[in-house]
Amino acid sequence: MSRSLADLVPGESGLILTIAGDDAIATRILEMGLTPGARVAFVRTAPLGDPLEVEVRGYRLSLRRQDATRVLLDASSGTPPSASGKSNASP
Repeated sequence: MSRSLADLVPGESGLILTIAGDDAIATRILEMGLTPGARVAFVRTAPLGDPLEVEVRGYRLSLRRQDATRVLLDASSGTPPSASGKSNASP
């Protein structure tokens, strides 16, 4: 069973299985480093809920929620917020 990056809550993470679609947006997502096998962590959302801030390959990026629905994750590889050991608070 898989779920999308947009389904995560802050503090959760998962392994990318695939990027849905074969168009320019899918290519752009891949070029940003969101590739199959990479671990991605959901950091937070903007105040109005869009865009999402995620961490992948040691850097953070913002992604529109609509685009995040195309990033399919391995649901069994997710980290619940309480087990991540990290705070989402800004330093």
